[in-house]
Amino acid sequence: MRRIRHWVVSLSKISVLAATPFLLAGCGGELSTLDPAGPRAANLATLWWVMLWGAMALFAIVMALFFLAYFRTGTLSRLKPGHWIIGGGLILPIPVLVLLTGTALVLGEQLLPRGDEPLRIEVTAERWHWRFGYPNGTTSDEQVVHIPAGQPVDFAVTSADVIHSFWIPRLGGKIDAIPGHTNLIRLEADEPGTYWGQCAEYCGEGHDIMFFRVEAHSPEDFAALMEAGQ
Repeated sequence: MRRIRHWVVSLSKISVLAATPFLLAGCGGELSTLDPAGPRAANLATLWWVMLWGAMALFAIVMALFFLAYFRTGTLSRLKPGHWIIGGGLILPIPVLVLLTGTALVLGEQLLPRGDEPLRIEVTAERWHWRFGYPNGTTSDEQVVHIPAGQPVDFAVTSADVIHSFWIPRLGGKIDAIPGHTNLIRLEADEPGTYWGQCAEYCGEGHDIMFFRVEAHSPEDFAALMEAGQ
């Protein structure tokens, strides 16, 4: 029995190690929230990792108690029901909840659009494309939006028909596009480059093609684009 248990544990370790590269491969990509390219996306990724490690720590504790209860019954037999209630129901959850809640409040507060108003881009969602409007009066429905890199940008999002959801995973969170209502989300790209966005709310048969491209330019290049009315 002991030899079988040893082989089972060894096989489990090998399987976890072999699967790790495949699991980590899913953390990258153009639509990955775990490959942030902006400060607000970095906040969300940090919160995700904190929650993951917190969940893994709780899982490890539960598995350790399960191991003791199954293989070392004498170790836990000295504990009374009151010990389990106080320890497992109060002492253990409180620090974990305080850590997770505190982290979520601090990082979430930094996502709110506060302070001076930056560049504002009007976003209108329609089945099944996006229309963008700039302060210089130009509009575009070519599924491309231009922004300056290294500067916050406010996206004022609404919808012309049904509920959609505006989401650029590598730059930040998502926000709903609701008919007759405007929602504001502030995003920022660290560096010039191309980033991809999509509709994150099922809106009909064309939902799977409702993508758009974000072109982040240097501030000088972006200013030149706006002056040229492009």
